[in-house]
Amino acid sequence: MKLVNIHIQKLLLLFLLIGVHTAQAQVWTLQQCIDTAQVHNKNLQMSRNNVAIGEQREKEAKANLIPKVTANTDYKYFTNLPYQLMPLSTFNPTAPEGQFKEAQFGVPHNINANLQLSMPLYSPQVYGAIQTTKIASELTDLQYQKTEEQIYFEISNLYYNGQILHHQLTFIDSNLINAELLLKNMQLLNEQLLAKGTDVSKVKLQVSQLTTQKENISSKYEQVLNALKFAMGISIEQNLQIEANIQYQNTNEYTPSSTLDIRIIKTQNRLLSSELNTLNKSRYLPSLNLIGMYGTTGFGYNGQPTSFLDFYPIGFAGIQISYPLFNGTVTQRKINQKRIEFQNNELQFSLLTEQNNMQVENAKLQRKIAQQTAETTTKQIQLAETIYEQTVLQQKQGTANLTDVLLADNALREAQQTYLFAVIDYLKADLELKKLTGNISKKN
Repeated sequence: MKLVNIHIQKLLLLFLLIGVHTAQAQVWTLQQCIDTAQVHNKNLQMSRNNVAIGEQREKEAKANLIPKVTANTDYKYFTNLPYQLMPLSTFNPTAPEGQFKEAQFGVPHNINANLQLSMPLYSPQVYGAIQTTKIASELTDLQYQKTEEQIYFEISNLYYNGQILHHQLTFIDSNLINAELLLKNMQLLNEQLLAKGTDVSKVKLQVSQLTTQKENISSKYEQVLNALKFAMGISIEQNLQIEANIQYQNTNEYTPSSTLDIRIIKTQNRLLSSELNTLNKSRYLPSLNLIGMYGTTGFGYNGQPTSFLDFYPIGFAGIQISYPLFNGTVTQRKINQKRIEFQNNELQFSLLTEQNNMQVENAKLQRKIAQQTAETTTKQIQLAETIYEQTVLQQKQGTANLTDVLLADNALREAQQTYLFAVIDYLKADLELKKLTGNISKKN
């Protein structure tokens, strides 16, 4: 029993040291990690920028309804004045019909300056673009939420892996204490010629293997923490400590709701419908625009006998109607493409719905099995610890050999590993179930 008491004392000391180390570092909960990523994760920042771009595109489409005013000016110097054919009768009334005489008109210097106004009164393309960009903005917002969901999923997985590795280190430290105590006992027995040198070597090998395993797990734990920091968007040098306690005992029932993938497909369906409707309208409906222009035209001459530069006003206002008669079937080809895309979208929606239902059932089964396995292996660990302690006492009393002790130790480690695998399977299945039921970003 002395060995058992020493074992308990060292375990208490181990957990006390872990607690002191934890107290020195900031302990981050899973929700704190996710909240930090909301602010610092660069993928989320880019997604927020994409949402802002979508909003600006929607405003750009609406801006096409605002009148457009353009200022134009030009200067032309004619080295050769343009010719025009005039009926010869203009110069000679007696000249026969059908005969013409070329004549140059105008002056070398021409200046034009004007303001042009254009305002759409009705345009199927403009109103269709407004509706389309509005739906596209909604789609961008859903894609931002999808990025949020992916970040939540990634950080949760890293956090759970870190917790599992932390518990694995705790188990290894406990096993190392047992192995070191066993080594001291075997060395003492060997000095008393009650144990073989090979027995001491076997225990030394076990201690060495556990030490190497601890170093590997410690390295993996640091790698997971670094990956978690990167996903959160914080500096790798920042001190980070995660919660050691794993919450998995209670089975949460999630209320099914529409997942982001399905909502994105539905929004894409609306977007395709809007684009198809716009193409159909632009094919059959005219565009009506208010147009106007006001300016001045200048004519100049710098020759003999008199040089001059005179300006004359010009202005008009009117309505312009445009109706597409034939554009080489370009619009029809675009309509055919959109119809095929629309069919694919509906097939994708049906496929995703069926796939989601199947994955929900599989996740529920996996979570249930993992929870049962974790509960069972918890009892197995307690039993394996008891068997190991009893076997060590029996070996000390001479009623059990070293092989029995090593077998009991292996049984304990297998139970520990099975427990950890069951816990991580449960956590991943629960996380997947939250995602498939549309509850991953909700606090439970």
